[in-house]
Amino acid sequence: MQERHKDRKQYFIEQGITTRKYVVPYISEFKSVTDKLRVLEIGCGEGGNLIPFLEIGCEVVGVDLNSKQIANARGFIKENYQDSKVTLLDQNIYELGTNEIGSFDIVMLRDVIEHIPNQAKFFKHLKSFLKPDGVVFFGFPPWCMPFGGHQQVCKSKFLSKLPYFHLLPYPLYKFVLKIFGETNHKIESLIEIKDTGIGISKFQRLVKKENYTFLKKTFYLINPNYEVKFGLKKRVQFKVIQAIPYLRDFLTTCVYCVITMKPLPDKKL
Repeated sequence: MQERHKDRKQYFIEQGITTRKYVVPYISEFKSVTDKLRVLEIGCGEGGNLIPFLEIGCEVVGVDLNSKQIANARGFIKENYQDSKVTLLDQNIYELGTNEIGSFDIVMLRDVIEHIPNQAKFFKHLKSFLKPDGVVFFGFPPWCMPFGGHQQVCKSKFLSKLPYFHLLPYPLYKFVLKIFGETNHKIESLIEIKDTGIGISKFQRLVKKENYTFLKKTFYLINPNYEVKFGLKKRVQFKVIQAIPYLRDFLTTCVYCVITMKPLPDKKL
């Protein structure tokens, strides 16, 4: 496991850096980010992704199942943004609706969709949080990318740096994790990720099925977040690789996209 995964304050700071530099400008191509907007982050963790929006003056709501991370978020945000318009909830997004939190101009999921169970249901539920002209930002690692199984969180230094082994069949994957000393809790959490990991093709099918439309999508060879993590500059995937779905899924480390609801066609009188 990398030290950055243990130091939650550092993780919080890194989230804010990447979102400020890359995510907000990406969204701003389609939605001017001003202090008049309401922003929802689903799977907000410690809340670092919300900081750039708080700095602008947006009203923000962060939702996460992990009560410990929400407690951290409240502490971290209170240090410098105690007067900001922020609500943090440790609840299941499936148990919330507009009656509880209202609707939003921007909904953000960064490194989250690959953890959400029943993604077909989620895309339906997501609609309830969008204003008519609202947009949704997704940033996620495709399942088949080198570390799509999040094995970088393994205690074993060897496994934490071993690409693609998360693609092994379930029994063999569990066996490898066990013989390298991972705890039962860690194995269970990694198996959950294996259950919910999502590839590019499946993601695009779900977007289309629920009548969303892509405003923009970008496949990255080098994830924008790798700049703050490893000092690497972001790099868009080669066009020839993008054109070959099978290779694209294995060699793309991150997908960014903005989607919105398609307008309903005018009915003929």
